[in-house]
Amino acid sequence: QVQLQESGGGLVQAGGSLRLSCTVAGRTFSAGAMGWFRQAPGKEREFVAAISGNSDRLDIADSMQGRFMISRDNAQEVLYLQMSNLRPEDTGVYYCARGRWGPREWPVEHRGDLYDYWGQGTQVTVSS
Repeated sequence: QVQLQESGGGLVQAGGSLRLSCTVAGRTFSAGAMGWFRQAPGKEREFVAAISGNSDRLDIADSMQGRFMISRDNAQEVLYLQMSNLRPEDTGVYYCARGRWGPREWPVEHRGDLYDYWGQGTQVTVSS
């Protein structure tokens, strides 16, 4: 059983920054790719960022390029999402998830069904 727990969400003004964390327990953290998704009120869940087990591959959604960065600390078993220059449209619940593909694979598209374990989410609210 893998357990993921997000933290670091909160209320921030537009232009501000937040760093989200996701702790993972129950499996070898470094073996698996990890990702972040978000869901805004009334909208479908969308991909934010993903990183491979050894950090040699990463993807950031186009709308977040240059503002968000994903990283991980395998020794501490923590996944991070550094968000800067936040906009009101970044408001939503942010989820971390574990990728279920093998170490030699990397998805062309980060669909939610490629991730098998999910955290409960942390709320990010950006005021204008």
